[in-house]
This record gives sequence, structure tokens and C-alpha cells, in this order.
Amino acid sequence: MVEAPAKDAQQPLFVLTRLLVLRYGVLSYLIILIVFLYAIAFVGNLIGPKSIDTGPQVLLSEALTVDLLLLGLFAVQHSVMTRPSFKRWWTRAIPPHVERSTYVLVSSLLLTLLFW
Repeated sequence: MVEAPAKDAQQPLFVLTRLLVLRYGVLSYLIILIVFLYAIAFVGNLIGPKSIDTGPQVLLSEALTVDLLLLGLFAVQHSVMTRPSFKRWWTRAIPPHVERSTYVLVSSLLLTLLFW
């Protein structure tokens, strides 16, 4: 009896998929590292294009509104994406093994928006 070569034929695709997932994960975590280091510089008024004390002068009410909206968006993302029900729904759209890297990437992007 001749065995089907299906398993051997899928091996390169499996390896490629794992390499892409690994690259995506490493990239996501590298981005959060860069954002975290920028956060230190941002809050400490160290090197960087912007710091916590720079920016246009606006009314206090406008600044508070923008800051609260951005912080709220970040907080909602953190609260919602960690819920088991959201994870079940979310992993229907993306593979479960990239869920955490996607969470880290979205958090990084929202923090970048907050610093901007």
C-alpha cells in the first residue's frame, strides 16, 4: 500500500506559517519595547521629538477632553481585549497563536497615538 504524501507536502507550509507567526510576534514585541522606551523619554523630558511638557497651548478643558478620550480608549482596549468572551470572538477572526501579539501591537499603537 502506498502512503499519501499529504503530510510531507504540508510540512513546508507549516514551517513557513510558524516562521511568519514568529516574525509577527517578535515585531510586535519589538514595537512595544520601542514605545516603552519612548514613554520613558516622553515622561522624563529626555531626548525625542516630543515630551510631556511640549505641545501647543490649548484651553485646559480641551486638553482634558482629548487626554481623557485617549486614555479612555487605551483603558477600554486593555479591559475589553483581555476578557475571555472577547478572546473567543477575536480568535474566530485571527489565529489563537497570534492573539497575544496582536493585543501587544494594538496597545503599542494606542500608546503611540497617546504620545502624539
